[in-house]
Amino acid sequence: MPALYIVATPIGNLEDISLRALRTLGEVKLIAAEDTRRTRHLLTTYGIETPLTSYHKHSKRAKLAYLLRCLEEKDVALVSEAGMPGMSDPGYELVVAAVGRGIPVVPVPGASSIVTALAVSALPIDQFVYLGFLPRKRGERRRLLESVASQPRTIVALESPHRLLASLGDVAQTLGDRRMAVCRELTKIHEEVFRGTVSQAIGHFTQPRGEFTLVIEGAPGGERGELTGEVEAELRRLKRQGMAARDAIAQVARATGLPRRELYRAWLRLG
Repeated sequence: MPALYIVATPIGNLEDISLRALRTLGEVKLIAAEDTRRTRHLLTTYGIETPLTSYHKHSKRAKLAYLLRCLEEKDVALVSEAGMPGMSDPGYELVVAAVGRGIPVVPVPGASSIVTALAVSALPIDQFVYLGFLPRKRGERRRLLESVASQPRTIVALESPHRLLASLGDVAQTLGDRRMAVCRELTKIHEEVFRGTVSQAIGHFTQPRGEFTLVIEGAPGGERGELTGEVEAELRRLKRQGMAARDAIAQVARATGLPRRELYRAWLRLG
Protein backbone atom coordinates (compact mmCIF):
# COMPACT_ATOMS: atom_id res chain seq x y z
CA MET A 1 0.00 0.00 0.00
CA PRO A 2 1.34 3.48 -0.86
CA ALA A 3 2.59 5.57 2.06
CA LEU A 4 3.16 9.19 2.99
CA TYR A 5 6.75 9.73 4.12
CA ILE A 6 7.37 12.67 6.48
CA VAL A 7 10.99 13.54 5.68
CA ALA A 8 13.16 15.91 7.72
CA THR A 9 15.44 18.11 5.61
CA PRO A 10 18.42 20.32 6.56
CA ILE A 11 17.80 23.38 8.73
CA GLY A 12 20.90 24.99 7.25
CA ASN A 13 23.92 22.92 6.31
CA LEU A 14 22.99 20.52 3.49
CA GLU A 15 24.96 17.79 5.27
CA ASP A 16 22.28 17.75 7.97
CA ILE A 17 20.34 15.32 5.75
CA SER A 18 20.33 11.64 6.71
CA LEU A 19 21.20 8.73 4.42
CA ARG A 20 17.71 7.33 4.94
CA ALA A 21 16.14 10.65 3.93
CA LEU A 22 18.18 10.74 0.72
CA ARG A 23 17.20 7.17 -0.12
CA THR A 24 13.52 7.89 0.57
CA LEU A 25 13.49 11.05 -1.54
CA GLY A 26 15.01 9.09 -4.40
CA GLU A 27 12.57 6.19 -4.16
CA VAL A 28 9.19 7.93 -3.80
CA LYS A 29 7.28 8.92 -6.93
CA LEU A 30 6.45 12.48 -5.85
CA ILE A 31 7.75 15.04 -3.34
CA ALA A 32 5.38 17.64 -1.89
CA ALA A 33 7.55 20.60 -0.86
CA GLU A 34 6.80 23.75 1.12
CA ASP A 35 9.51 25.60 -0.86
CA THR A 36 10.18 23.95 -4.22
CA ARG A 37 13.22 26.14 -4.98
CA ARG A 38 14.96 25.18 -1.76
CA THR A 39 14.04 21.52 -2.14
CA ARG A 40 15.17 21.45 -5.77
CA HIS A 41 18.57 22.79 -4.69
CA LEU A 42 18.82 19.96 -2.15
CA LEU A 43 17.80 17.33 -4.72
CA THR A 44 20.21 18.65 -7.34
CA THR A 45 23.07 18.59 -4.82
CA TYR A 46 22.50 14.87 -4.25
CA GLY A 47 21.54 13.92 -7.81
CA ILE A 48 17.89 13.11 -7.04
CA GLU A 49 15.41 13.55 -9.91
CA THR A 50 12.07 12.81 -8.22
CA PRO A 51 9.26 15.12 -9.44
CA LEU A 52 8.26 18.01 -7.18
CA THR A 53 4.96 19.71 -6.44
CA SER A 54 4.36 22.69 -4.17
CA TYR A 55 2.49 22.33 -0.89
CA HIS A 56 2.53 25.44 1.28
CA LYS A 57 0.11 27.54 3.34
CA HIS A 58 -1.30 29.27 0.25
CA SER A 59 -1.80 26.08 -1.78
CA LYS A 60 -2.64 23.52 0.88
CA ARG A 61 -6.40 23.57 0.32
CA ALA A 62 -6.11 23.22 -3.43
CA LYS A 63 -3.35 20.59 -3.26
CA LEU A 64 -4.69 18.44 -0.44
CA ALA A 65 -7.19 16.51 -2.57
CA TYR A 66 -4.60 16.09 -5.34
CA LEU A 67 -2.01 14.62 -2.97
CA LEU A 68 -4.55 12.27 -1.44
CA ARG A 69 -5.41 10.99 -4.93
CA CYS A 70 -1.70 10.49 -5.63
CA LEU A 71 -1.37 8.49 -2.41
CA GLU A 72 -3.97 6.03 -3.71
CA GLU A 73 -1.45 4.88 -6.32
CA LYS A 74 2.09 5.85 -5.25
CA ASP A 75 4.38 6.82 -2.41
CA VAL A 76 4.66 10.53 -1.66
CA ALA A 77 7.24 12.33 0.48
CA LEU A 78 6.39 15.52 2.35
CA VAL A 79 9.18 18.01 3.10
CA SER A 80 9.08 21.45 4.70
CA GLU A 81 11.29 24.43 3.99
CA ALA A 82 13.61 23.18 6.73
CA GLY A 83 13.50 20.60 9.50
CA MET A 84 10.65 18.21 10.29
CA PRO A 85 7.35 18.68 8.41
CA GLY A 86 4.32 19.45 10.54
CA MET A 87 6.20 21.73 12.96
CA SER A 88 4.90 25.26 12.30
CA ASP A 89 4.10 24.51 8.65
CA PRO A 90 1.08 23.21 6.65
CA GLY A 91 2.18 19.55 6.74
CA TYR A 92 -0.10 18.89 9.69
CA GLU A 93 -3.30 18.96 7.60
CA LEU A 94 -1.96 16.44 5.11
CA VAL A 95 -0.88 14.06 7.87
CA VAL A 96 -4.32 14.25 9.51
CA ALA A 97 -6.08 13.65 6.18
CA ALA A 98 -3.82 10.69 5.33
CA VAL A 99 -4.36 9.08 8.74
CA GLY A 100 -8.10 9.60 8.36
CA ARG A 101 -8.03 7.61 5.12
CA GLY A 102 -5.96 4.82 6.56
CA ILE A 103 -2.86 5.73 4.56
CA PRO A 104 0.38 4.70 6.30
CA VAL A 105 2.38 7.72 7.53
CA VAL A 106 6.08 6.95 7.90
CA PRO A 107 8.44 9.34 9.75
CA VAL A 108 11.99 9.85 8.47
CA PRO A 109 13.45 11.95 11.31
CA GLY A 110 16.35 14.36 11.19
CA ALA A 111 17.37 17.93 11.92
CA SER A 112 15.15 20.22 14.01
CA SER A 113 15.89 23.81 14.96
CA ILE A 114 13.90 23.35 18.17
CA VAL A 115 15.90 20.41 19.51
CA THR A 116 19.17 21.87 18.20
CA ALA A 117 18.59 25.19 19.98
CA LEU A 118 17.66 23.45 23.22
CA ALA A 119 20.78 21.30 23.08
CA VAL A 120 23.14 24.30 22.91
CA SER A 121 21.15 26.71 25.10
CA ALA A 122 22.75 25.72 28.44
CA LEU A 123 19.25 25.90 29.96
CA PRO A 124 17.28 22.97 31.44
CA ILE A 125 15.87 20.84 28.61
CA ASP A 126 14.37 17.85 30.41
CA GLN A 127 10.98 19.54 29.91
CA PHE A 128 10.03 22.43 27.66
CA VAL A 129 7.06 24.32 26.18
CA TYR A 130 7.04 25.10 22.45
CA LEU A 131 5.12 28.21 21.35
CA GLY A 132 5.85 28.05 17.62
CA PHE A 133 6.20 31.37 15.81
CA LEU A 134 5.26 34.23 18.13
CA PRO A 135 2.15 36.17 16.97
CA ARG A 136 2.72 39.14 14.69
CA LYS A 137 0.45 41.50 16.64
CA ARG A 138 1.85 42.85 19.88
CA GLY A 139 -1.33 42.33 21.90
CA GLU A 140 -1.65 38.70 20.87
CA ARG A 141 2.06 38.13 21.43
CA ARG A 142 1.96 39.56 24.95
CA ARG A 143 -1.12 37.53 25.85
CA LEU A 144 0.63 34.34 24.72
CA LEU A 145 3.73 35.18 26.74
CA GLU A 146 1.65 36.08 29.78
CA SER A 147 -0.04 32.68 29.59
CA VAL A 148 3.32 31.00 30.25
CA ALA A 149 4.72 33.57 32.68
CA SER A 150 4.45 31.20 35.64
CA GLN A 151 5.49 28.14 33.61
CA PRO A 152 8.54 26.48 35.25
CA ARG A 153 9.55 24.67 32.05
CA THR A 154 11.96 26.14 29.52
CA ILE A 155 10.15 28.03 26.74
CA VAL A 156 11.00 27.75 23.04
CA ALA A 157 9.71 30.04 20.27
CA LEU A 158 10.56 30.98 16.70
CA GLU A 159 10.90 34.55 15.42
CA SER A 160 11.77 36.45 12.26
CA PRO A 161 14.52 39.11 12.14
CA HIS A 162 12.22 42.10 11.60
CA ARG A 163 10.14 41.30 14.71
CA LEU A 164 12.96 40.04 16.96
CA LEU A 165 13.56 43.22 18.96
CA ALA A 166 9.85 43.89 19.47
CA SER A 167 9.36 40.32 20.67
CA LEU A 168 12.37 40.47 23.00
CA GLY A 169 10.94 43.68 24.44
CA ASP A 170 7.64 41.91 25.11
CA VAL A 171 9.49 38.98 26.67
CA ALA A 172 11.24 41.39 29.03
CA GLN A 173 7.96 43.11 29.88
CA THR A 174 5.90 39.97 30.48
CA LEU A 175 8.44 37.40 31.70
CA GLY A 176 11.13 39.62 33.19
CA ASP A 177 14.87 39.76 32.53
CA ARG A 178 15.40 36.01 32.47
CA ARG A 179 18.29 34.00 31.12
CA MET A 180 17.91 32.97 27.52
CA ALA A 181 19.67 31.72 24.43
CA VAL A 182 19.05 33.38 21.08
CA CYS A 183 20.05 30.99 18.30
CA ARG A 184 20.55 32.51 14.86
CA GLU A 185 21.00 30.73 11.53
CA LEU A 186 21.54 27.32 13.12
CA THR A 187 23.96 25.07 11.16
CA LYS A 188 24.44 27.78 8.51
CA ILE A 189 27.58 29.75 7.71
CA HIS A 190 26.66 32.62 10.05
CA GLU A 191 25.46 30.44 12.93
CA GLU A 192 25.42 32.27 16.26
CA VAL A 193 24.29 31.28 19.75
CA PHE A 194 23.95 34.19 22.17
CA ARG A 195 23.56 33.31 25.85
CA GLY A 196 22.69 35.93 28.45
CA THR A 197 19.68 37.79 29.81
CA VAL A 198 16.82 39.19 27.77
CA SER A 199 18.10 42.76 28.19
CA GLN A 200 21.58 41.71 27.08
CA ALA A 201 20.10 40.04 23.99
CA ILE A 202 18.26 43.27 23.12
CA GLY A 203 21.55 45.16 23.33
CA HIS A 204 23.39 42.56 21.27
CA PHE A 205 21.01 42.16 18.30
CA THR A 206 20.80 45.76 17.17
CA GLN A 207 20.44 44.80 13.48
CA PRO A 208 18.93 41.30 13.46
CA ARG A 209 19.46 39.13 10.39
CA GLY A 210 18.59 35.53 9.70
CA GLU A 211 16.23 33.05 11.32
CA PHE A 212 15.93 32.93 15.11
CA THR A 213 15.05 30.30 17.68
CA LEU A 214 14.53 31.65 21.21
CA VAL A 215 15.11 29.49 24.29
CA ILE A 216 13.88 31.22 27.47
CA GLU A 217 14.36 30.20 31.08
CA GLY A 218 11.23 29.02 32.87
CA ALA A 219 9.71 30.82 35.85
CA PRO A 220 12.07 30.88 38.85
CA GLY A 221 11.21 28.30 41.49
CA GLY A 222 8.33 26.91 39.50
CA GLU A 223 5.96 27.03 42.48
CA ARG A 224 2.93 29.20 43.00
CA GLY A 225 3.25 31.74 45.78
CA GLU A 226 0.62 32.84 48.27
CA LEU A 227 -1.32 36.09 48.45
CA THR A 228 0.37 37.25 51.64
CA GLY A 229 0.39 40.63 53.32
CA GLU A 230 3.77 41.27 51.69
CA VAL A 231 2.28 40.71 48.25
CA GLU A 232 -0.56 43.12 48.98
CA ALA A 233 1.94 45.65 50.34
CA GLU A 234 3.88 45.46 47.09
CA LEU A 235 0.72 46.03 45.08
CA ARG A 236 -0.11 49.01 47.29
CA ARG A 237 3.39 50.45 46.78
CA LEU A 238 3.13 50.14 43.01
CA LYS A 239 -0.32 51.71 43.03
CA ARG A 240 0.93 54.70 45.04
CA GLN A 241 3.72 55.14 42.50
CA GLY A 242 1.06 55.54 39.84
CA MET A 243 1.80 52.31 37.99
CA ALA A 244 -1.06 51.07 35.82
CA ALA A 245 -2.94 48.04 37.13
CA ARG A 246 -1.98 45.88 34.14
CA ASP A 247 1.74 46.55 34.53
CA ALA A 248 1.76 46.23 38.32
CA ILE A 249 -0.15 42.95 38.25
CA ALA A 250 2.11 41.54 35.53
CA GLN A 251 5.19 42.46 37.54
CA VAL A 252 3.93 40.86 40.75
CA ALA A 253 2.65 37.79 38.89
CA ARG A 254 6.12 37.19 37.45
CA ALA A 255 7.68 37.44 40.88
CA THR A 256 5.16 35.29 42.76
CA GLY A 257 3.58 32.95 40.21
CA LEU A 258 0.14 34.04 41.41
CA PRO A 259 -2.70 34.16 38.85
CA ARG A 260 -3.37 37.63 37.46
CA ARG A 261 -7.07 37.31 38.22
CA GLU A 262 -6.34 36.80 41.94
CA LEU A 263 -3.93 39.74 41.95
CA TYR A 264 -6.45 41.93 40.16
CA ARG A 265 -9.04 41.23 42.87
CA ALA A 266 -6.47 42.18 45.51
CA TRP A 267 -5.69 45.36 43.53
CA LEU A 268 -9.38 46.33 43.55
CA ARG A 269 -9.60 45.75 47.29
CA LEU A 270 -6.88 48.36 47.81
CA GLY A 271 -9.37 51.07 46.81
